Amino acid sequence: MPSAPPRRPGRQLSRRTVLAAGAALAGTAGLASCGTSSGSDVIRLTFWTWAPGIEDVVALWNAQNPDVQVDVSRQDAGDAAVTKLLTAVRAGNGAPDLVQAEYQAITSLVSANAVADISADLAPSTAGHFAEGIWSSVQLQGDSVYAIPQDTGPLQFYYRADIFEQHGLGVPTTWDEYAETARALHSADPSLYLGTFSSTDPGLFMGLAQQAGASWWQIAGDRWKVDVDSEPARRVAEFWGGLVEEGVIARDPMYTPQWNAALNNGTQAGWVSAAWAPGVLAGNAGSTAGSWRMATLPQWEAGETATGNWGGSTTAVTVGSPHRAQAVRFAEWMNTSADGVRALVEKSGVFPADQAGAAEALSAPPEFFADQPDFYELSTSNAEGVRPLTFGPNVNVAYSIFNDAFGTATQRSTAAAFVDALATIQAGTVADLENQGYDLA
Repeated sequence: MPSAPPRRPGRQLSRRTVLAAGAALAGTAGLASCGTSSGSDVIRLTFWTWAPGIEDVVALWNAQNPDVQVDVSRQDAGDAAVTKLLTAVRAGNGAPDLVQAEYQAITSLVSANAVADISADLAPSTAGHFAEGIWSSVQLQGDSVYAIPQDTGPLQFYYRADIFEQHGLGVPTTWDEYAETARALHSADPSLYLGTFSSTDPGLFMGLAQQAGASWWQIAGDRWKVDVDSEPARRVAEFWGGLVEEGVIARDPMYTPQWNAALNNGTQAGWVSAAWAPGVLAGNAGSTAGSWRMATLPQWEAGETATGNWGGSTTAVTVGSPHRAQAVRFAEWMNTSADGVRALVEKSGVFPADQAGAAEALSAPPEFFADQPDFYELSTSNAEGVRPLTFGPNVNVAYSIFNDAFGTATQRSTAAAFVDALATIQAGTVADLENQGYDLA
């Protein structure tokens, strides 16, 4: 599951767009990092990461590459890792050679001159390992590349097959059908809901808006454009607000005791979530194993195959690494080679971003979905439909405003309040960028 969005670590962001920050990278290339070479010419790279079991993945690389050894330095996820890296960059020493970074943090790290453009060091085949929408998340404009995707979270629809069968419900393939299914289920048994709208999960809403064609930030020439309050995003807000207003969807925050109980007792019979959801379900509703199925996310237009992304991380190389080529070589091995991707799956339990690697390494379904043998085949297919998305330099600010605005909207429980929440996020996100000195389109 995704970690909490990183908080804003002070005013470290560039006062220009990320393009201006990128031009300044050469000026900070001399920053000291932890990479060293011993007297025997063995290059040692330091890797800051929080992935479970990553030490075993790195050990495999080290056994195969005696000339380039990687040392793992375990970090806290999200907020703490970003803050610590930016502190090291500002100090001019102590930064690692490689860092695990969430997709939403890339732009902030680039603006702070913390991670490098590695496009010149990549193998020509690297980009082809990833779905276009995922690859776009590590690019900001042009041909620059600031990280290699590691794992990802394409949105999918999870549902209780036993409850659907009991009430004669079909699996919805469009959002209109989803709404009708939610109404039918709640009408048949008022204690049952097809899902919940969680006002504390901006990453999920962002993914749903992404599926509809929204991108909350865009680069227009040399300026940032904020487009939170867009037509696609309003469509999503009005849809979910309407279901909440009708009372056919719950409005409980996720990852709470009440939500866990709803998953266990079947009163929440569906969940829009990401490819990493089986682990959450196994941990929070283990007694329901075998009762759930996964399907492609409902579409706005019949026949489409679009989805959004929720969660996941990348491997980035820091600006100050004296061994950039070797660091890129390791990052490519871990995230695109058969051995590396298989090790990530087996040791870290991730859903890899590498499309071909995922198909090969994930041949058996997760234990929680043992009765759905095509689980990962379908998940990999779903990942191909992730739409392009650009994260801006103040994602954490927008997410914080989201929590407040949609918390209020959920209490009001009207579609109009949900749409109004977008305008609130738009205004606050714009004001924050302007306060930082950005020129906006």
